[in-house]
Amino acid sequence: MTHPIANPHFAGRSTGANEPPVIALAGVSKTFSGQPVLRDVSLEVRRGETLVLIGESGCGKSVTMKLMMGLLPPSDGDVLWNGRRVGALSEREITRERLRFGYLFQGAALFDSLSVYENVAFGLRQNTRLPENHIRQLVHERLAEVGLPESVCGRKPAQLSGGMKKRVGLARALVLNPEVMFYDEPTTGLDPIMSDVINELILKVRSQMPVTSIVVTHDMRTVQKVADRVVMFYPLARLDDDEPQIVFRGSPMDAVVSDDPRVSQFMHGEAGRRTHELAVAE
Repeated sequence: MTHPIANPHFAGRSTGANEPPVIALAGVSKTFSGQPVLRDVSLEVRRGETLVLIGESGCGKSVTMKLMMGLLPPSDGDVLWNGRRVGALSEREITRERLRFGYLFQGAALFDSLSVYENVAFGLRQNTRLPENHIRQLVHERLAEVGLPESVCGRKPAQLSGGMKKRVGLARALVLNPEVMFYDEPTTGLDPIMSDVINELILKVRSQMPVTSIVVTHDMRTVQKVADRVVMFYPLARLDDDEPQIVFRGSPMDAVVSDDPRVSQFMHGEAGRRTHELAVAE
């Protein structure tokens, strides 16, 4: 995948062993209206890896992703980008740094009033001064890379299937040549075949671009197919005050064979003691 837009902010950056993580959380907690969602979470994202965040609904995965992006501030602790505290950056610096990030949101988050072409071109028009013929070339290239023909350019999002929307969203994310890609539930709402298409595209992006990826998912097929490393969160409401919220860190295979019942039950889709807990709660 060749791309004529260089990212000058990171051109020539070393990838040596002493380089800080691309993104790190250091003792991060997050509370909403007095309700804690994350508690003392520390986590590093290594350059070039695909890190997959798993766990039950409501355990803080999506909040963690938003903290990593700088879309939410932590209630306590620090978020670091390449070793720099996000809280110490100016708004201008944060805005510039975010141009390193690409996002594929759960519902694709396309602009309904814009055509496919305009959606994919949006970031280029907002953040570059490229001539329109160059933008057109890049839009067509990114659409081709996600398996969509130029003929979709004039369609509106309402005219697309769920899988096509996801692929357009991915093309829009990739058009600025991001250093870090965030995928929020990339296969939710898709049939098994289209889910696998999205998984293959995640792998393709990683193989053809020097990209670091963070994926939030409940889909075990996605975990097994794309993850280099898995981190599992657990809901605070079911933890004692002295228990860590991250209950697993390791490879997908290690997660599958984990002897922690919380991890094993989640990986294998087994209710286990949760059936009893839900009955008691009712």
